[in-house]
Amino acid sequence: MWILSTLIGIAGGLLAMSSLIAKRAPNAKEQMAKLAAYQGWIGLVMFGWGVWELLSSVLSVGSLSSAPLAWIFGLLSGVADFSVGLLLGFGLISTYAFRGNAVAIERGNQLREKLVAFQVPLGGLAVVVSVLYGIFHVI
Repeated sequence: MWILSTLIGIAGGLLAMSSLIAKRAPNAKEQMAKLAAYQGWIGLVMFGWGVWELLSSVLSVGSLSSAPLAWIFGLLSGVADFSVGLLLGFGLISTYAFRGNAVAIERGNQLREKLVAFQVPLGGLAVVVSVLYGIFHVI
């Protein structure tokens, strides 16, 4: 289960950081464009996974005293996956959730425009936390 969480966090985090990565590496732009075609679905999966991790962290708050590092990584991973997934999957989520309600779609787009400024830092957080979470489970 931790392998899937690590891979989801890294893929979504890299996709969220695609604008920064594309500026630094000339060939990365084409590779990120291929992955961007699946951005909505990756975001939706990441969003759902983040909800699951956040719920698991809240329900297992009792383990904070016995395994605080594992609980903190679980919580941070949940926050990163939830927030990056929301940003990446917003178009797909709003298509189905706000179907037919133009006012809700417009308000959602306004909220997303405010949150996009945090997309690259949250993507970096998702990658770092996911890598550390994977390393933590290996050792």
